[in-house]
Amino acid sequence: MNCEDIKNEWTKKYKVVSEQLEKLKEIPAAATAFNANIDAILKISGEQLKKLIVDNQISVSELQNIQLSSFKKPTDVLIGIVKCFSRGIAEEWVTEDINIYNWMEKNLGYDRLQMGGQGGIIANALALLGVNKVIAHTNSHPQLQAEQFLDLPNLYGIDNNGELQKAVEISREKDIPLIHWIIEFDKGDSFTLDDVTFKCPKSNRFIATYDPLNMKLVMNEGFVSYMNNNKVDYLLMSGFHPLLSHLGGLQLIDNAVPVIEKWKQANPDLIVHLEVASTQDKAIRQAIIEKIAPLADSIGLNERETIDLLEITGQEELARKTERETNSCNLFKAILFLKNKLNVKRIQLHMFGLYLTIQDSRFPYTAEQNLKGMMTAAVVSSSKAQHGEIAKYKDVSRTLGKPVANQGVTELLMLASWLDKFELLTKGLCEYEGLQISAIPTILVDKPKTLVGMGDTISSVSLLAGR
Repeated sequence: MNCEDIKNEWTKKYKVVSEQLEKLKEIPAAATAFNANIDAILKISGEQLKKLIVDNQISVSELQNIQLSSFKKPTDVLIGIVKCFSRGIAEEWVTEDINIYNWMEKNLGYDRLQMGGQGGIIANALALLGVNKVIAHTNSHPQLQAEQFLDLPNLYGIDNNGELQKAVEISREKDIPLIHWIIEFDKGDSFTLDDVTFKCPKSNRFIATYDPLNMKLVMNEGFVSYMNNNKVDYLLMSGFHPLLSHLGGLQLIDNAVPVIEKWKQANPDLIVHLEVASTQDKAIRQAIIEKIAPLADSIGLNERETIDLLEITGQEELARKTERETNSCNLFKAILFLKNKLNVKRIQLHMFGLYLTIQDSRFPYTAEQNLKGMMTAAVVSSSKAQHGEIAKYKDVSRTLGKPVANQGVTELLMLASWLDKFELLTKGLCEYEGLQISAIPTILVDKPKTLVGMGDTISSVSLLAGR
């Protein structure tokens, strides 16, 4: 089969998405934890970036072969942007230094504010898609945070009295706004400094975080109590990545384990998903996979996060190879290793152009159901990318009927050939070493209006729409 034939087959398969969207409305309750914040979105051009670099007297040598992965001083914000801009990658750096926050506020500004944090983004998406009750954990919920929640009757937070209340109506006056800078850049953009050209190979973003509450994993007692005493079908977790080992982050993870275990005991049928995020502190990264991952039924991650986990599980060679050649074959090897290493029932990779899941017989959904969930996620996430923040239900399926991307078909062809499982090309399903594999070419948007929350949306919708 040629590329166009494969694309046509997948266009037919994607028709199931309308049916899967309706099934989401049958889910009684889902909860998201732990992080919700306010994102300050800034789209930066190469020329704007160059001006900031010149104004702040940063040399070309500082922008080449960047090894930095955290802030040492305020202008390191620009180093981080250039690192991600020039490599087309996404990273999140965190800081406890308020001077860095103040520098960003003074020098960067923003285009708009929107919901941030994996927990907050997922809560908005699931509520909009019609899950009957969505409960979002917030460790800070002032009016400015409340305004980032969609005005929906099925979307709840915890009020000043520790009670469930419509999230958009909550105003915990003593709480401080938690604002993260999301600096986005476009594929093909470039700037030249001292005869050296920096070109962006892929649209992506750099996240700069100053967030004292999420960095301390502050848990809302009302949310903890609700989870202990009410039936919830899904728990979608993230927010461990801002923790820092030198600020007691390892102990905070230890403290979280019995809380989550108690939630699982209170809800024996609870399906727990862990969304891995860019975690720069390696000790925290290690603790997440050793202590939090065993509590999860499902794990979601992207290319960068996959490589990061390989580096701390004794797979440095595979990590380096995958970073050099970030393709479906190397990434399949990577998540297969992680699936077995972590002994998780289901692991899902969202890479550029392709979603890939490996699951075993312990997971309650079949691979075919999961495939339908991934296609639903591809439509919802690409609609979000094309139109920006989705606030109305009619916008969630705007890209349904749009052909899958050539990039995705190329990656699927490569994987099918390497596995010698050519049924993947049109069915998207196969078995490998006793495990169930599902893979889909996705819908890509040429000039996305936003990339924020794409992975979170993909993982959460894939999981819940596969029921």
